[in-house]
Amino acid sequence: MAGEQGTGRAFADIMRLAEQVEPGQPGWTRRVFSPEYRSSRALVAELMGGAGLTVTQDAAGNLIGKLPSDRPEAPALVLGSHTDTVLGGGRFDGMAGVAAAIEVARRLRERGQPLARPLWVVDFLGEEPNAFGISCVGSRAVAGALTREHLGLEGPDGRTLADALGEHGADPERIAEARWASGVVGSYLELHVEQGPRLERAGVGLGVVTAIAGIHRAEIRLVGRADHAGTTPMGQRRDALLAAAEVCLALEAIGSRDESGVATVGHLVLEPNSANVVPELVTLVAEYRSSDPNWLTESDRQLVEMISEAPSRRGVQGAMSWLSQEPPTACSADLMRLLTRAVGQLGEEPLALSSGAGHDAVQIASLCPVGMLFVPSRDGRSHCPEEWTEPDQVELGVRALEAAALELLSGGPNGEWA
Repeated sequence: MAGEQGTGRAFADIMRLAEQVEPGQPGWTRRVFSPEYRSSRALVAELMGGAGLTVTQDAAGNLIGKLPSDRPEAPALVLGSHTDTVLGGGRFDGMAGVAAAIEVARRLRERGQPLARPLWVVDFLGEEPNAFGISCVGSRAVAGALTREHLGLEGPDGRTLADALGEHGADPERIAEARWASGVVGSYLELHVEQGPRLERAGVGLGVVTAIAGIHRAEIRLVGRADHAGTTPMGQRRDALLAAAEVCLALEAIGSRDESGVATVGHLVLEPNSANVVPELVTLVAEYRSSDPNWLTESDRQLVEMISEAPSRRGVQGAMSWLSQEPPTACSADLMRLLTRAVGQLGEEPLALSSGAGHDAVQIASLCPVGMLFVPSRDGRSHCPEEWTEPDQVELGVRALEAAALELLSGGPNGEWA
């Protein structure tokens, strides 16, 4: 383990990144493709370089810092996360993982640790959803899943994703070159804040992630009839908003049937949206998440059944189209055992838990085994200005990540790791 001189550096780096925020926006907003995001990544590159990493930016805009190995042909260990935020976001979601990865590399270099395989530290571009309707832009690219159709997606101002990438210093015409070839990377570890309350409630300092929830999203359109709000009798109305309210409550019931998943309506548009007109059209997005594929399948069935029945009781027509049906991503059993061992070396017993939030690890799982560590989030808050993780909790996460990385980089307990 590194000496006490390394304690607190990762937290300090997180706080430095937090200074790069969009003026006039709530919280610690730093959205992908903003000028502040660009300047923050210059800081990330500086931190990587100061840790002894050789830094490059690939065609998709990912920042990649590398520590060499005596066996350059061996599959690399990748550590990383992202540094963009949602609107009104906090200081830790993504940033804690990048800062921790840089600190692990810094400690290894300071110690002169020989590496049995290369170490890569990555700040993936644009993990959070953006104006183009796509998340995990950089990790999709390295996984070979960022398509020409994605690059052609248009934002509200008419720019395409390709335009935004080009303006940010990436090269969308060479996006295929960002893909990591088979066998180049061997394992991926990501430290992240939990973004929920389970670790704090259990009084546990570290969590080992078992799986990342699958996310199913559907757009639902409810078409009623616009009428005068003062003259149309209640029994003769075809109120699309009241039908939408029934849909929202039915979706709550789907998500509440057990503790295996959650369901949300987080986006709703009402037309004509006038105080004196019975609502004619409502468009909403229903989302539910679970790490249990059977739970997701059953939720699909219940949602389809509900849309075919509930609106008709109010004389409203309902239609549904799937936006995405992403399956759960299981973390590697070997890496879960490795992380549990690493936490045990620190005298801690981790909590095994699934992630309800999506992560870049979902994309990287198509390339190599992935593992994740969680550190607590105060009051379970995230994606808000109140997001907070204590300095000693960050440091504990760094030390656990370092212990796990050290085992992988020294060849593993049996001298061989894929």
